[in-house]
Amino acid sequence: MVHQQRSQARLSPSSDTEDMTGMVMSLAPRLAYFAGVARTEHVTRAAQEMNVPQSTLSRAMVRLEQDLGVDLFARRGRTVSLTPAGRTFLTSVERALAEIERAADEVRADADPAAGKVAFGFLHTMGWETVPGLISAFRADHPRVRFSLVQNYGEAMIERLRAGELDLCLTSPVPDAPDLVARRLDEQRLRLVVPADHRLAARKRIRLAEAADEVFVTLEPGYGLRRITDDVCKEAGFKPRIAFEGEEAETLRGLVAAGLGVALLPPPGVARPGVVELTVTAPRAVREIGVAWLDGHPDTPPVAAFKKFLLSKRGNLLPT
Repeated sequence: MVHQQRSQARLSPSSDTEDMTGMVMSLAPRLAYFAGVARTEHVTRAAQEMNVPQSTLSRAMVRLEQDLGVDLFARRGRTVSLTPAGRTFLTSVERALAEIERAADEVRADADPAAGKVAFGFLHTMGWETVPGLISAFRADHPRVRFSLVQNYGEAMIERLRAGELDLCLTSPVPDAPDLVARRLDEQRLRLVVPADHRLAARKRIRLAEAADEVFVTLEPGYGLRRITDDVCKEAGFKPRIAFEGEEAETLRGLVAAGLGVALLPPPGVARPGVVELTVTAPRAVREIGVAWLDGHPDTPPVAAFKKFLLSKRGNLLPT
């Protein structure tokens, strides 16, 4: 009866997982020792090369064989040779150790102060001019630092920050969450964009309430600019009638140029024909731009340097 209970416990999924984890943890520290002994075929020589006591190495090999339940070496005094099982095991061990070394080299390279990598996220609307200018200015003093760039909307970038996929991101609105650190860097005035043949196209300025009867094109729910559009229109006393929802500001400009509605948008990187952009005088129509990172997340030297650079741009982040 006792034997049956132990067998059932061993067959349970959680127990199998625990047994496998325990096996890996017990094997892992001895793999490099095994590879060294297999390479030299001599315990004393391997111990000298790896700078470990011979007794420690011998015990590690005995324990490794016991854990595996197979003989890896045929022994003749201090000289050893691999058994067929040992040769099979060595092939996989060398591959695993090479992969570990490759991973170690990669993370060391990413953390290199002079040539490391920064995973940087930013809004689509900042990809045309702002971000290229920032990176160009930063690399004047850090010419070998590499960047992994991600363009997305704010909530998606925050998710990637939390997942450890990004080091820093420029986003709007500036997030307020207990697990994040965020700093306001600048603000950007939004404009009411209308078709070139629109009744308001001859104007330079407008109170947003004057557009209450217009059809709007906006970004989809979840985008920071969509939330700002809804809030500003509400402050102006109306709820916008939305005809089209998109994922990118320049697509919305194209829809406006085609006469499909009006939109509240930040300034374009390059002026687009077919539209007129009006200054909104009331209510105040702006979006704040900030940089965010995960609280408590340690910075590599290149990330710390780029973060310091971004913070130095407060009030002067956006092109004039």
